[in-house]
Amino acid sequence: MKAFVLENDEHKVIEIKDPIASTGEVVVAIKVAGLNRRDTYIKARRKDNNKEAVIIGSDGAGVVEKVGDGVTRFKVGDEVIINPSLNWFELTDAPPLDFDILGHPTDGTFAEKIVISEEQLEKKPAHLNWEEAGVLTLAALTGYRAIVTKGQIKAGETVFIPGAGSGVATYLIQFAKNIGAKVIISSRSAQKQNKAKKLGADIVLDTNSDWEKQLEGETIDLVIDSVGGETFKRSLQILKKGGRIVTFGSTTEDDISFNLREFFYGQYKLFGSTMGSREELRELLQHLEVYNMHPVVDRVFSLAEAKEAMNYLQNGYQFGKVAIHIND
Repeated sequence: MKAFVLENDEHKVIEIKDPIASTGEVVVAIKVAGLNRRDTYIKARRKDNNKEAVIIGSDGAGVVEKVGDGVTRFKVGDEVIINPSLNWFELTDAPPLDFDILGHPTDGTFAEKIVISEEQLEKKPAHLNWEEAGVLTLAALTGYRAIVTKGQIKAGETVFIPGAGSGVATYLIQFAKNIGAKVIISSRSAQKQNKAKKLGADIVLDTNSDWEKQLEGETIDLVIDSVGGETFKRSLQILKKGGRIVTFGSTTEDDISFNLREFFYGQYKLFGSTMGSREELRELLQHLEVYNMHPVVDRVFSLAEAKEAMNYLQNGYQFGKVAIHIND
């Protein structure tokens, strides 16, 4: 089969052996895989002495091709999505010690087939097409845990989301609107601001504008920040006293500083979040069905164009998710 791998610090498509299902495992023929920023970071974060080929990719959807002994939840021909949140099944305050994310060091979804435990599969939502299903899980689950589990968003509240173009942000906007919250977003791109508005955002800001001035009279109950140093302190300044801020990423600098005295006098609540459990994923799938919610797919590339897709994502051209078409 064909697979897009990182080998000797080089991304390339190679031919490798088809996977074989062991006890409790399923072979899935991948139709569409989803590209995430995590995939672009693996090369820099991989240990220098580990040069063997690893299939990257965390998201994917496809059809069950083979099942191993003891598999009871799925049969050949079932349409499924991959849950890349490995070994995290129950809803807990933090992931278990053996938690990991599919796609490094474990072989991922950018291949014609994947072998994976049946516990990491869920039924494909019937109302989603293959491109939508293939880009769903990592970003949607990350966003759901951040805004629902950790952020505890409620109808009538206002949430501020810096950085409107990311895949997670497009899910966050929809989750918040479905629940009945008011949504404020920021972006440097006028095009992304307009797209966020069409998706449901109530107020759109230029990232470079004076947020305090622009939001005078608004009460911000919750901030969901994944940008990091560039926006974290500015977000804190517009958050109401006693408000909540959830952070799940840092596309800019990781290290930030803020006035601790102002923070505790303001009675702010800060939560870290990452990915999510299978229990939350199943809640998310129900949410999608109830609200007939669809992922925002920005662009679809072929497996042969995976390098180009990574460059497209790294340059921040996308609004929503980038898909990799694997099999018809």
